[in-house]
Amino acid sequence: MPTGELLYRQHMEKNHMAFPADLSIWRQQIASSLASWLAERCEGAIAVDCQGQVIWINETYLDALALPLQQVLGRPIAELTPHTRMPEVLATGEPVLLDIFTVGERSFIISRVPVKDEGGQIVGAIGFALYETRQHLKPLLAKFRRLEAELASVRQALTRSRSTKYSLSDIIGHGSVMQETKRRARRVARGQGAVLLLGETGTGKELFAHAIHTESARSAGPFVALNVAAIPETLLESELFGAVGGAYTGADRRGREGKIKLAEGGSLFLDEIGDLPLSLQAKLLRVLQEKEFEALGSNQVQNIDVRIITATSRDLVTMVHNGQFRADLYYRLNVLPLTLPPLRQRREDLPALCEHILARIADHTGEVPRDIDPQGLVWLTRYDWPGNLRELWNVLEQAVTLFDTLTLGVNELQTVLPQASDSIFPSTVSLTLQQQLAECERRAICDALATHRGNVCAAAKQLGIGRATLYKKIQHHQITSSSPPL
Repeated sequence: MPTGELLYRQHMEKNHMAFPADLSIWRQQIASSLASWLAERCEGAIAVDCQGQVIWINETYLDALALPLQQVLGRPIAELTPHTRMPEVLATGEPVLLDIFTVGERSFIISRVPVKDEGGQIVGAIGFALYETRQHLKPLLAKFRRLEAELASVRQALTRSRSTKYSLSDIIGHGSVMQETKRRARRVARGQGAVLLLGETGTGKELFAHAIHTESARSAGPFVALNVAAIPETLLESELFGAVGGAYTGADRRGREGKIKLAEGGSLFLDEIGDLPLSLQAKLLRVLQEKEFEALGSNQVQNIDVRIITATSRDLVTMVHNGQFRADLYYRLNVLPLTLPPLRQRREDLPALCEHILARIADHTGEVPRDIDPQGLVWLTRYDWPGNLRELWNVLEQAVTLFDTLTLGVNELQTVLPQASDSIFPSTVSLTLQQQLAECERRAICDALATHRGNVCAAAKQLGIGRATLYKKIQHHQITSSSPPL
């Protein structure tokens, strides 16, 4: 006789209470009553055998599945409800008494209990659901929904903080040079390989990194940026790859996720990649080659799906020759290179850039936006802008701060940019408008020829004109190989 039944008989005899002659019949009656209650009262009830195959289901659950009974009985429960925990109950023999399952706007409290034979062996399991209209469940479900809403809000805020701020349409530049650069950026964005952004400091490499992610198939994923040069070398490994708790002195006991993990499914932008220490270059190479990495202090390999976008103003080829940068990493990063033009090669964009920058400065200061007169614009074109867009912003911000005039001219700009008077091309301040336009055209042609090392076909393509037309303009402006580029 089973121990439970023996104890029950002893209890009944001790208290002089009557009990059924055949407890097995009584147990059958209890089981039958319980099954009837589950079938009638629950929003869903189902039973499976020890193999996880459905052996019984109530009508309510059958209606919810919208399947005929013959297509349900004998079928594995995991095929009907892929996220069920019934296999867990069968494997462990432990019940899952409280589980919340949401379908559309309906929430259910799911309970799953194992069914055992007299020998204690698991022969199946029963799962049943209580719908949210049960009064005693309403407070619990209300709290559950509130927590879900708060979690969704936090996730949305986190997604916004890791999303891109710019697209290619936000990049100022309507000249032929910038239009060609944007066209190449769109092609790069459609690719899947690593992107290497090259160019002088201040040419907008981070801006293009944002735009490439926005235009790519990964735009719905996170965009995570890290300036390699801004992080101390001792902290860079944990910042990039993450660290387990206690991996180093002062480390968070709970560990931390690195930027690579945070960029899962999206893009990771590493600015100033030329400053990455040699000791970490091998680990980054592993990410690019094997799509895997190990956190600092961990022996566990983690797989990763992330697109790497890097940028540098340094000459990586020379660094490779000097042993300062790994050749194999350089070739992995240089799959889709994109060189950004300096400001001196796109002077035709200066008026639009100045208007945009002055509007942004006005937004920050709350003042009326300033503008620049034609002579002031000509003065700005006389400068080579070694600091590019960043330097242009600084110059305009200084002028706005120092002078109250709504229109900035040569007098104001000469105060903050005296170097422009030392330019190698002749002064155009006193020239007529037609003469100034001719000088701008000459400079644009010299720029294009200098960029393409005298290749007339390539220069004509950059300028958006035919080769014959360019030859005529070269002759008209008396441009020779010794003519100053600007």
